[in-house]
Amino acid sequence: MKTPQQLAYQRSYRQKNNNSCTHKYEKTPKGFLMRAYRNMQSRVSGVQLNKAHLYKGLSLLPREEFYRWALNNSEFWRLFKQWVVSDYSRKLTPSINRTNTYKGYEKGNIEWLTHSINSSLGGSSPKRAKSLITISLRGVYQHVNS
Repeated sequence: MKTPQQLAYQRSYRQKNNNSCTHKYEKTPKGFLMRAYRNMQSRVSGVQLNKAHLYKGLSLLPREEFYRWALNNSEFWRLFKQWVVSDYSRKLTPSINRTNTYKGYEKGNIEWLTHSINSSLGGSSPKRAKSLITISLRGVYQHVNS
């Protein structure tokens, strides 16, 4: 646990450098997963008020279990490498999708998609969602292979 002085120094250092170290760390696999987990955590705890009605109170994998699952997931690695090659294109950022929106972030209900595909699924019917994933994945593969 850091002392109040250490925390104050860290805050000051981050402000002075515009969080450049944090941004750099979040482009590593472990840093990326840390941020993804914190985002999921803030959704299910209700911190993100504008979407609390969609997420608050849902289940969330324990942190270490999520890291293990992600680091052993070939789709995460494929999407992460593609994101790096694209020079960190927002559209190609790996994103966690809950396959059943009534369930939380738990094994068997989460999958990796690109940010673009996951965003397009919001509010989609299951049939339309499947067709969007198929069409979008074709575009992603074309981008990577070109």
